[in-house]
Amino acid sequence: MAALEARHRELSRALHPDRHAGKTPAERRHALGKAIEVNDAFRQLKNPLARASALLASLGHAPVDGQEAKPPAELLMDMMEQREALAEVRQSRDAKALDALTASIEARRDATLSALAAVFAEPGTLSAPRAAELMGELRYYARFLEEAGAIADEL
Repeated sequence: MAALEARHRELSRALHPDRHAGKTPAERRHALGKAIEVNDAFRQLKNPLARASALLASLGHAPVDGQEAKPPAELLMDMMEQREALAEVRQSRDAKALDALTASIEARRDATLSALAAVFAEPGTLSAPRAAELMGELRYYARFLEEAGAIADEL
């Protein structure tokens, strides 16, 4: 992420409209268009799921959104239990319980992100199905954390 942010800053500076003020209108439009592309790419690459999808595509494995491997039944059952616990937290308005649930899912998300990074560490031996499975898990965790964040805002 640090390298990505540094490269974004570098490109943003180079493409900033003030650096192109004295150029022709066509050159200014071109620089603005490139700046927009850089910002869009940066937004996509900051998101781990979007970044993984882009990496898979760049390696010739174009995933279709929503077409990840079917999640294991254990994950589905566990996430149902976690969501029930989250519903109980919403009812009880227990901020400490919410923090504990959130921390637990964040730890699982982080472990899954590490596993996904390991899958991409050796592109020659990339397992696209394993990457898709991990991406599916990350989607469950992201949805859970979004809902937990909404509950935190209510409390």
